[in-house]
Amino acid sequence: MKNYADISLTEYLKKYFGFDFFKGNQEVIIRSLLSGHDTFVLMPTGGGKSLCYQLPAMIMEGTAIIVSPLIALMKNQVDAMRGFTEEEGIAHFLNSSLNKAQITKVKEDILSGHTKMLYVAPESLTKEENVLFFKQLKISFYAVDEAHCISEWGHDFRPEYRRIRSIIGQTGLAPIIALTATATPKVQNDIQKNLDMLDANVFKSSFNRPNLYYEIRPKVNTMKEIIKFIKANEGKSGIIYCLSRKKVEEIAEILKVNGIKALPYHAGMDSLSRSNNQDSFILEDVDVIVATIAFGMGIDKPDVRFVIHYNIPKSLEGYYQETGRAGRDGGEGQCIMFYGYKDIQKLEKFMQGKPLSEQEIGKQLLMDTAAYAESSICRRKLLLHYFGEEYPHENCENCDNCLSPKVQFEGSKDIELVLTIILTVREKFKIDHIVNILTGTVNSTIKSYEHDELDLFGEGMDKSAVFWNSIVRKALVEELIDKDIENYGLLYLTDKGRKFMEEPYPIMVTQDREFEEGDDDDNIQLGGKGGGACDEELLAMLKQECRSVAKKLNLPPFVIFQDPSLEDMATQYPVTVDELKNCQGVGEGKAKKYGKTFIALIKTYVDEKEIIRPQDMVVKSVVNKSGNKVFIIQSIDKKIDFEDICRGRDLDMTSLLDEIESIVNSGTRLNIDYYINEVLDEDKRDDIFDFFRNEAETGTLEEAIEALGDEYEEDEIRLVRIKFMSEIAN
Repeated sequence: MKNYADISLTEYLKKYFGFDFFKGNQEVIIRSLLSGHDTFVLMPTGGGKSLCYQLPAMIMEGTAIIVSPLIALMKNQVDAMRGFTEEEGIAHFLNSSLNKAQITKVKEDILSGHTKMLYVAPESLTKEENVLFFKQLKISFYAVDEAHCISEWGHDFRPEYRRIRSIIGQTGLAPIIALTATATPKVQNDIQKNLDMLDANVFKSSFNRPNLYYEIRPKVNTMKEIIKFIKANEGKSGIIYCLSRKKVEEIAEILKVNGIKALPYHAGMDSLSRSNNQDSFILEDVDVIVATIAFGMGIDKPDVRFVIHYNIPKSLEGYYQETGRAGRDGGEGQCIMFYGYKDIQKLEKFMQGKPLSEQEIGKQLLMDTAAYAESSICRRKLLLHYFGEEYPHENCENCDNCLSPKVQFEGSKDIELVLTIILTVREKFKIDHIVNILTGTVNSTIKSYEHDELDLFGEGMDKSAVFWNSIVRKALVEELIDKDIENYGLLYLTDKGRKFMEEPYPIMVTQDREFEEGDDDDNIQLGGKGGGACDEELLAMLKQECRSVAKKLNLPPFVIFQDPSLEDMATQYPVTVDELKNCQGVGEGKAKKYGKTFIALIKTYVDEKEIIRPQDMVVKSVVNKSGNKVFIIQSIDKKIDFEDICRGRDLDMTSLLDEIESIVNSGTRLNIDYYINEVLDEDKRDDIFDFFRNEAETGTLEEAIEALGDEYEEDEIRLVRIKFMSEIAN
């Protein structure tokens, strides 16, 4: 290999990229690669990773093969490289987006010696025709970008990445540089082992991004909160991340009708629409992109001012990388995540059916993210600890936990109990098992190991699982215990932990927050209980009006409007039918039928009290485009059996009844007699109907189940309740 030791890298940096100096570790990383060493680079988003292989590619003889996972990322980087030089053939990509003529042109440029960088997808790298072609080339080095994709413990595992090393063995050995913005010690070890580069020079930059503000909010009235936040940050660029394509489309639409310039981005869109939306965001024609995690990798927009997570991400690595797209210029970057435990349960459900080892890994990564969300420890300290880096301060002064600290208590005795139990079970179990022993929770695993017979079983049952999880995390942050990275995160005591057991010392602990149940992620609620903003005086007046209307019509009050609807009215102050129908559980039918006197009452109240109704608190809804609802209404009109409706939309019976209740509660009348008469005895039906007509006070399912007793199934009560609400309320 040619000796590059004496060259002036700053001259080349100025010549090719126009910069006068390197950032961070860039220069030593480049010298490592130029000297022929395998090189591992761990550098946060915005740290300048791509320069670490682009500059040496320009300097060295031959062509650098750069493995990259996304077509959009490749195109972005190739366009950028061509912008630095007059030679268009200096950089190319080889992937499924090219036709035969384009592939031929790429190969001609490479063989002629013009091309210094060739970006390839891992799938293209492994094609036999390409392997044969690469054997003809002088390869300067291999760069594996987004190298975390190699590891099953990484946040974006791609099986094709695990074949890279074997292909390199076939196409000709050359130095390897592996780069990633997010890798725990476990993932780093996985990458190096898989690429057979355990002797590589490792360069690890700090993961600390001091300009980023981290905050977790409970998932309550989420859309209102998001709209309020964006309007308070008008004109600033931001990204909202969701887990599903459907949610991306819904949220983008709601933002648009509320006067926010927003566009969707997800893999289900055609490539032209995706590309146009991405360009609109970069060129600042729109302020907000609502996206799945496909968006943002390699997108060089330095002035993203906020990143909002509507759903909890599947891992802390994913969260760190996505939040890392904020404030890349060193300016303001607000990172807000909405968290409700229902999101965790849904993600766990999605894992079912996958191989057991994959489920184990996925659940562990998810639990780490939930622990981060619920913790009251400095968020920066927790994040850095997760990536194997210690943050020397107790208070970063730029996260919600540090700016609004909770009351602390001395927790050395609790930590000592946790460590004792870990030792008692011989350091062979994970966090959830240790917490189950502490709280006295019996499950099949506890029973199979006979841990319910331990003297310490249930020793901490006077405190919650959330409390003990916070104690375990504190012990991790204090480095008294650690997770075995080779064995699914089993807990063991460190040397420091063993010394603590011999000589305990005071440790201050902050108890974690217990998060409320969040919105149903499949049904964005535009109303809801106003999170403390409900006007109690108005609510009392609305309840009285409801009783008055019900008495005139000889109906129970809940038939007119249920409590959640009244509470939402007392939060949103609707003064028109259009505004009223956007309140929870109202809908157009009910708004028109019963709404007139309620609107008049609210308008008088607002005028008398001189209440200002801020626009950002009145969320305009979009027309309900739910395919499920239309399908269900049409199917019931055709008197199709509920079981067949379930099969037609891949629903279980509980989900179907949820949907039907939602339709009826919004004021649509449905006749389900044909199904009730088939599955329910006539006397039973009449008993349940009479209960709701004459005895029910709140009209809730819980009240009916308790009053009617065990001889009535829950689904039977739900069916008749739907019939009652449809016939009497609508």
